Amino acid sequence: REGVTTESAHEAFTEFYADEQFVWVLPAGIQPQTQNVVGTNMCHIQVEVDEAAGKLLITSAIDNLTKGTGGAAIQCANIALGLPETTGLPTTGVAP
Repeated sequence: REGVTTESAHEAFTEFYADEQFVWVLPAGIQPQTQNVVGTNMCHIQVEVDEAAGKLLITSAIDNLTKGTGGAAIQCANIALGLPETTGLPTTGVAP
């Protein structure tokens, strides 16, 4: 859409995911890296607008084992059992 800037898109995504414990919209200018989410149930997201192309660019990184079906199963079980959603799910990566 005309008038959408990187700043406004970033603000919208940050607001939308503000209460999601496993999604982090990274600070402007920092791209997601797999090494930062390895072994976690986290999804790191970056949002930018390519004004010349008129496109919204969204980049994300996840660990496909922990954030994939394994982590999803634990997260769903936690919800179904009335446990905190984060129980047993790491949010800090294993890589430096």
